[in-house]
Amino acid sequence: MKVILLQDIKSLGKKGDIVETAEGYGRNYLLPRKLAKEANAANVNQAKQDKATAAHRAAQQKDEAVVLGAQVQKVVVHLKVRLGDNGKMFGSVTSKDVAEALIKQTGIQIDRRKVELKTAVKGLGEYTAVAKLHTDVTAEFKVLVEAE
Repeated sequence: MKVILLQDIKSLGKKGDIVETAEGYGRNYLLPRKLAKEANAANVNQAKQDKATAAHRAAQQKDEAVVLGAQVQKVVVHLKVRLGDNGKMFGSVTSKDVAEALIKQTGIQIDRRKVELKTAVKGLGEYTAVAKLHTDVTAEFKVLVEAE
């Protein structure tokens, strides 16, 4: 029996795939649980259109990420931190702090969970951070930690 998957199923395939399954598995398990729909002519055409639309949308998102990455690579984020009497920092600088400073200073909206510091920020100086904008696109930018 041919079915079109409506969700990712580990043993069969990904959403939108047209797969051949055993008759009983398809009728008694996949169809009642709405994990798949029967692969008739109308459903196959709809699945192909949906796949083409998803591919187009993914290509657009990747293009937007490349443009955003080019903007981010030019940025230098300045962070002011408090220092103690002996010149050591109070606390530490996290990727969340860097992401918030990036948004505040440039207006570029990047999710804080997608920003990573390459090395731990333990003092004043210049560090490198990476923004993961898409599965295939990353952008490195500089973080300059200065005394307040």
